[in-house]
Amino acid sequence: MPGETLQKPTAPTPPDTTAPAAPPPFVLWREVLVSYAMPSVMAGISGFASGQPELRIAAFTTIGGTSALVATIIGARHRRRRAGSWVERGPRLLLSLLFGIGAAALALGVGMAGWQLLPRIPALADSPWPGRLRFDLPISAAIAGTMVTWRWRASRPRRRRAR
Repeated sequence: MPGETLQKPTAPTPPDTTAPAAPPPFVLWREVLVSYAMPSVMAGISGFASGQPELRIAAFTTIGGTSALVATIIGARHRRRRAGSWVERGPRLLLSLLFGIGAAALALGVGMAGWQLLPRIPALADSPWPGRLRFDLPISAAIAGTMVTWRWRASRPRRRRAR
Protein backbone atom coordinates (compact mmCIF):
# COMPACT_ATOMS: atom_id res chain seq x y z
CA MET A 1 0.00 0.00 0.00
CA PRO A 2 1.15 3.48 -0.61
CA GLY A 3 2.56 5.31 2.42
CA GLU A 4 3.48 2.16 4.34
CA THR A 5 7.04 1.54 5.27
CA LEU A 6 8.41 -1.86 4.80
CA GLN A 7 9.93 -3.38 7.90
CA LYS A 8 12.21 -6.31 7.83
CA PRO A 9 10.84 -9.25 9.72
CA THR A 10 12.76 -9.90 12.92
CA ALA A 11 13.71 -13.32 14.07
CA PRO A 12 11.69 -14.49 17.03
CA THR A 13 13.60 -14.48 20.29
CA PRO A 14 14.15 -17.96 21.58
CA PRO A 15 12.85 -18.73 25.06
CA ASP A 16 15.40 -18.65 27.86
CA THR A 17 16.28 -22.31 28.16
CA THR A 18 19.78 -21.92 29.53
CA ALA A 19 20.43 -23.74 32.75
CA PRO A 20 22.00 -21.83 35.59
CA ALA A 21 25.75 -21.85 35.41
CA ALA A 22 27.47 -24.58 37.34
CA PRO A 23 29.26 -23.43 40.47
CA PRO A 24 33.03 -23.14 40.21
CA PRO A 25 34.90 -26.30 41.18
CA PHE A 26 36.52 -26.70 44.58
CA VAL A 27 40.28 -26.93 44.03
CA LEU A 28 42.07 -27.93 47.23
CA TRP A 29 45.58 -26.71 46.43
CA ARG A 30 44.20 -23.27 45.55
CA GLU A 31 42.28 -23.10 48.84
CA VAL A 32 45.38 -24.11 50.81
CA LEU A 33 47.52 -21.54 49.02
CA VAL A 34 45.03 -18.75 49.72
CA SER A 35 44.62 -19.95 53.31
CA TYR A 36 48.36 -19.60 53.83
CA ALA A 37 49.02 -16.44 51.86
CA MET A 38 46.21 -14.14 52.96
CA PRO A 39 46.59 -14.42 56.76
CA SER A 40 50.37 -14.32 56.42
CA VAL A 41 50.32 -11.16 54.36
CA MET A 42 47.77 -9.42 56.59
CA ALA A 43 49.55 -10.33 59.83
CA GLY A 44 52.93 -9.49 58.29
CA ILE A 45 51.72 -6.04 57.28
CA SER A 46 50.32 -5.55 60.77
CA GLY A 47 53.66 -6.59 62.25
CA PHE A 48 55.54 -4.09 60.10
CA ALA A 49 53.05 -1.29 60.74
CA SER A 50 53.03 -1.80 64.51
CA GLY A 51 56.74 -2.55 64.84
CA GLN A 52 56.21 -6.00 66.36
CA PRO A 53 58.94 -8.36 65.11
CA GLU A 54 57.34 -11.38 66.81
CA LEU A 55 54.12 -10.78 64.84
CA ARG A 56 56.10 -10.63 61.59
CA ILE A 57 57.64 -14.02 62.36
CA ALA A 58 54.36 -15.52 63.57
CA ALA A 59 52.64 -14.34 60.40
CA PHE A 60 54.56 -16.80 58.27
CA THR A 61 54.81 -19.62 60.83
CA THR A 62 51.99 -20.13 63.32
CA ILE A 63 49.34 -17.95 61.68
CA GLY A 64 49.82 -18.90 58.03
CA GLY A 65 50.90 -22.46 58.80
CA THR A 66 47.89 -23.15 60.98
CA SER A 67 45.54 -21.75 58.36
CA ALA A 68 47.09 -23.89 55.63
CA LEU A 69 47.04 -27.04 57.78
CA VAL A 70 43.39 -26.59 58.78
CA ALA A 71 42.40 -25.79 55.18
CA THR A 72 44.17 -28.95 54.00
CA ILE A 73 42.52 -31.21 56.58
CA ILE A 74 39.00 -29.81 56.31
CA GLY A 75 39.16 -29.36 52.53
CA ALA A 76 40.38 -32.92 51.99
CA ARG A 77 37.62 -34.22 54.24
CA HIS A 78 34.98 -32.24 52.36
CA ARG A 79 36.21 -33.52 49.01
CA ARG A 80 35.76 -37.12 50.16
CA ARG A 81 32.18 -36.67 51.34
CA ARG A 82 29.58 -38.72 49.60
CA ALA A 83 26.88 -36.97 47.64
CA GLY A 84 23.83 -36.18 49.73
CA SER A 85 25.61 -36.15 53.08
CA TRP A 86 24.25 -33.95 55.85
CA VAL A 87 27.06 -31.46 55.26
CA GLU A 88 26.13 -31.11 51.62
CA ARG A 89 22.45 -30.59 52.42
CA GLY A 90 22.78 -28.21 55.38
CA PRO A 91 22.62 -24.43 55.31
CA ARG A 92 25.93 -22.92 54.27
CA LEU A 93 26.15 -20.32 57.04
CA LEU A 94 25.43 -22.80 59.83
CA LEU A 95 27.85 -25.40 58.48
CA SER A 96 30.61 -22.83 58.06
CA LEU A 97 30.15 -21.61 61.62
CA LEU A 98 30.14 -25.16 62.98
CA PHE A 99 33.35 -26.10 61.20
CA GLY A 100 35.01 -22.83 62.17
CA ILE A 101 34.09 -23.22 65.84
CA GLY A 102 35.12 -26.89 65.83
CA ALA A 103 38.49 -26.11 64.26
CA ALA A 104 39.02 -23.27 66.73
CA ALA A 105 38.19 -25.51 69.70
CA LEU A 106 40.68 -28.17 68.60
CA ALA A 107 43.35 -25.56 67.86
CA LEU A 108 42.75 -23.93 71.24
CA GLY A 109 43.52 -27.25 72.93
CA VAL A 110 46.71 -27.62 70.93
CA GLY A 111 47.66 -23.98 71.57
CA MET A 112 47.09 -24.27 75.32
CA ALA A 113 49.15 -27.47 75.45
CA GLY A 114 51.96 -25.79 73.51
CA TRP A 115 51.78 -22.72 75.75
CA GLN A 116 52.23 -24.93 78.81
CA LEU A 117 54.72 -27.50 77.49
CA LEU A 118 57.02 -25.67 75.08
CA PRO A 119 58.56 -23.26 77.64
CA ARG A 120 59.92 -26.34 79.43
CA ILE A 121 62.30 -26.86 76.52
CA PRO A 122 65.46 -24.89 77.44
CA ALA A 123 65.86 -23.35 73.96
CA LEU A 124 62.31 -21.95 74.09
CA ALA A 125 62.24 -20.91 77.75
CA ASP A 126 62.75 -17.19 77.04
CA SER A 127 60.98 -17.10 73.70
CA PRO A 128 57.67 -15.22 73.32
CA TRP A 129 56.61 -17.70 70.62
CA PRO A 130 54.94 -20.36 72.84
CA GLY A 131 52.83 -17.67 74.50
CA ARG A 132 51.40 -16.66 71.11
CA LEU A 133 50.14 -20.16 70.36
CA ARG A 134 47.02 -19.88 72.52
CA PHE A 135 45.90 -16.89 70.42
CA ASP A 136 47.33 -17.55 66.96
CA LEU A 137 46.20 -21.14 66.55
CA PRO A 138 42.48 -20.83 67.37
CA ILE A 139 41.99 -17.60 65.44
CA SER A 140 43.75 -18.95 62.35
CA ALA A 141 41.92 -22.27 62.55
CA ALA A 142 38.53 -20.60 62.94
CA ILE A 143 39.05 -18.40 59.90
CA ALA A 144 40.40 -21.24 57.75
CA GLY A 145 37.71 -23.72 58.80
CA THR A 146 34.94 -21.23 58.16
CA MET A 147 36.23 -20.05 54.80
CA VAL A 148 37.07 -23.48 53.38
CA THR A 149 33.68 -24.87 54.38
CA TRP A 150 31.91 -21.81 52.96
CA ARG A 151 33.73 -22.09 49.65
CA TRP A 152 33.33 -25.87 49.43
CA ARG A 153 29.62 -25.63 50.13
CA ALA A 154 29.29 -22.93 47.45
CA SER A 155 30.93 -25.27 44.93
CA ARG A 156 28.27 -27.93 45.43
CA PRO A 157 25.30 -27.86 43.05
CA ARG A 158 22.07 -26.71 44.61
CA ARG A 159 19.37 -29.29 44.97
CA ARG A 160 15.78 -28.40 44.44
CA ARG A 161 13.43 -29.30 47.21
CA ALA A 162 10.59 -31.65 46.32
CA ARG A 163 7.20 -30.06 46.82
